Amino acid sequence: MFPNPQDALPLPLRPNLEQYKKLAKELLRAAKSTDSDAIRNWSTAWIKGLIEGAAISPHWKLWRDPDAWIRDVASFAQAKLADGGKLSDAQFVIARSHGFPSWPKFVQHLRNAGDIDSPEAQFEAAADAIITGDIAALRHLLRANPKLVHLRSSREHAGTLLHYASANGVESYRQKTPKNIVEIAELLLKSGADVNAEADVYGGGCETLGLVATSVHPESAGVQEPLMQLLLDYGSVIEKPNLPGKKHSAVIACFANGRLRAGEFLAAHGAELELESAAGLGRIDLVKTFFHPDRSLKPSATKKQLQGGLIWACMYGREEVAAFLLEHGADPLDRVDNRATPLHWAAGSGSLSIVKLLLDRGAPLEETNAWGGTVLGHAGWGFEHGAPDADFVPVFELLLEAGAKIRGSWLAWIEKVKGRSVEEKARVAEVFRRHGATA
Repeated sequence: MFPNPQDALPLPLRPNLEQYKKLAKELLRAAKSTDSDAIRNWSTAWIKGLIEGAAISPHWKLWRDPDAWIRDVASFAQAKLADGGKLSDAQFVIARSHGFPSWPKFVQHLRNAGDIDSPEAQFEAAADAIITGDIAALRHLLRANPKLVHLRSSREHAGTLLHYASANGVESYRQKTPKNIVEIAELLLKSGADVNAEADVYGGGCETLGLVATSVHPESAGVQEPLMQLLLDYGSVIEKPNLPGKKHSAVIACFANGRLRAGEFLAAHGAELELESAAGLGRIDLVKTFFHPDRSLKPSATKKQLQGGLIWACMYGREEVAAFLLEHGADPLDRVDNRATPLHWAAGSGSLSIVKLLLDRGAPLEETNAWGGTVLGHAGWGFEHGAPDADFVPVFELLLEAGAKIRGSWLAWIEKVKGRSVEEKARVAEVFRRHGATA
């Protein structure tokens, strides 16, 4: 249901229930208006006012383009009030946009959070202390109310305070990892936090370990592995159904979120490995055990795992595994459910040898991924956003020599790319010029 729990709009620092009641009435009037832009205008005024208001929460962070939020809220409101609707429908739109399952629960939250002595207000203060690294404030709150560590957020995700230590699944403006998060998490656990408590995100059943393993924030802060180790020390179980959400195994979920090191850590600490995850880890020794001598799959492995394994091998530069899987029946065109072909992922990771391997097998260049990009475009995305240590110059050269078509203003784009050296961009531009790119 709209929105995802982690994408909920933040509340103002001092939310006013009467103003929200008025806002709902304004939405209802917009829904009944003959002006086709009325709901869009209402959404624009509300969200821009929320962002620009002087009373906005100090933890507000523009994690999304405001225009995208305006569009999504307006679309949700239009669908909910398609026939003019009722006041309760307008109230529901507002509650959902803030991440609450219903208007009554939203109203109750506002009332409780307004009382600084209420458990809900204390929970909110503790969540803020966790994401800002204020362990002294958190310790004070836990001493004042020892039951706080067992409470759950009144938002849809219903996470505990320990879930906030993962910087994942909870509201996005609270997805932050302070340097002392391991110490903070240990304080919560010593205070009685349930290491295996579940949050209702990514399909439900998510535990803190899975959320930490798939979160970019603890990885960027350099604390992902010690934080996972702490959770394991306190009894977190890796192989639990839906631990990281979306029905993925723990290691595959790490791959899907670009957290390769976390996947390697979990594998080293007992995560079960099947064909797909073994392939992504580059464990050719283990990959081979899933096949009969005649190259057919053993009953413990599936065709989907075979194809998924090829995708991860291409994405993470596992050349020996990719070659082995192709020799054992993997289809270079099968995307499984990963939104792009193996060649897209190999090009996007800058894996020259795998790109050559797939081209030699006849993998097509002009297939488009789920975002409308060709293989060359996917390589461009990788050059701009990922694989900082990969040399993309020979990848671009190989793709263009193989016949990849140049679409759009690549030279102008190369100039604007950030995170790459001037020398590297000049080399890429020279390759494109030789293959016909113009300003």
